[in-house]
Amino acid sequence: MHTTKEKSFILVQHVENIDMLTKATYLLLMEWLNYHHLFYFWTVAREGTVTAAAKELHVARTTITAQVRELEKSAGAKLFRKSGRYLELTEFGQHVFHYAEEIFLIGRELTDFMKTGQPGMTKKFVVGMPDVVPKLVAFELLKPAIHHPEGFQIVCYEGKLPELMADLALHRLDLIISDSVAPPTVDVKAYSHRLGECGLSFLAVPELARKHRQKFPKSLTGAPLCLPTEHTAVRRALNHWMDDNDIHPRIVAEFEDSALLKVFGQSGLGIVPIPTAIEKEVKEQYDMQLVGRLEDVVDRFFAISVEKRVHHPAVQAIVEQARSEIFEVK
Repeated sequence: MHTTKEKSFILVQHVENIDMLTKATYLLLMEWLNYHHLFYFWTVAREGTVTAAAKELHVARTTITAQVRELEKSAGAKLFRKSGRYLELTEFGQHVFHYAEEIFLIGRELTDFMKTGQPGMTKKFVVGMPDVVPKLVAFELLKPAIHHPEGFQIVCYEGKLPELMADLALHRLDLIISDSVAPPTVDVKAYSHRLGECGLSFLAVPELARKHRQKFPKSLTGAPLCLPTEHTAVRRALNHWMDDNDIHPRIVAEFEDSALLKVFGQSGLGIVPIPTAIEKEVKEQYDMQLVGRLEDVVDRFFAISVEKRVHHPAVQAIVEQARSEIFEVK
C-alpha cells in the first residue's frame, strides 16, 4: 500500500509523463508536417518530374530530391514510383497529395483574406474534356457540380484524351468527361464510369431539313453532311452504320470541335448529327430543324477518374444526375 504522500508523488509523475508524451507527439507531428518538404513534394506531383519542379521553383534538382526523401523518411513510406520518364504517385502518395492540395488551397485563401478581409473557402473542381464532347452536354453534366452545396469553383480544360489522361494521373484534373472509355494504350490507372447514352438527331437549316426529311435515313445518300472527325467514337459508329445500310452521303466538312460543327451546320453548309439528349437546346440556340432521329447509332459518355468507386462529392452528383435525368443507362 502507498501512503498519501507516495500516491501524490506517483500522480505528479504520471501527469509529467503525460505532458512529456504530449510534447513528444507534438514535436513528432511538427517534424512530420514540414511544410517545406510538403511543398516540394506537392510541386513534383503537379509537374510530374523533379526537373520540371526544380524549374518551376528555381532551385536545384538535388534540393528537390533531398526534400522529398526527407518527407518520405518522416512518413515511413514511398510517395512516388517511376513510370517511364515521369514520377507517379503511390497510393499512399495520392492521399498525401490530396491533403497537400487542401493545405495549400487554404493557405492561398488565408493570404487572400489577409489582403482583402473577405473570407472564402471555395474548393476547385478541375475537369478535362476532349473537343468532341458537345458543350451543351458538358454544361448539363456539370450542372450538379456548379450548384453543389459545397460551392465548388469549376475549372474546365479541353485537349486530346491522351494528354488529359496524363494530367489526370498527375492529379491536375479531378475528372475527365469523354465520349469514350479510358484508352488502353495510355499507361494510366484510371476507371471509366458510364454516364449514359442516347441516339443521334440530324439537324439542318429549315430549307435543307425539309429537303431531306422524307424517307430518312435513306435520304442521307447524296446529302451534304458535316461530321465529327474520324478518330471520334461516334464517327466510327456512324461509318459502320452507313456501310451496313448502303448510305453514301456527301461529306462536306469534318470537325474535331463540336461547337464548330454546329456553327457550320447553322450556316447551311450541311446536315449535322448531335446527341438527341440536347436536340431541343441545339434547335433553339442554332435555329436548325430536325431532319430525323437515329437510334441505331448511340453517343456514349463517360466520367473517367482515378477512383474505382466514386467518392468525390461533385463526381457523385454528376454521375447520379446523368444516369437519372440526362441519359437512360441501358
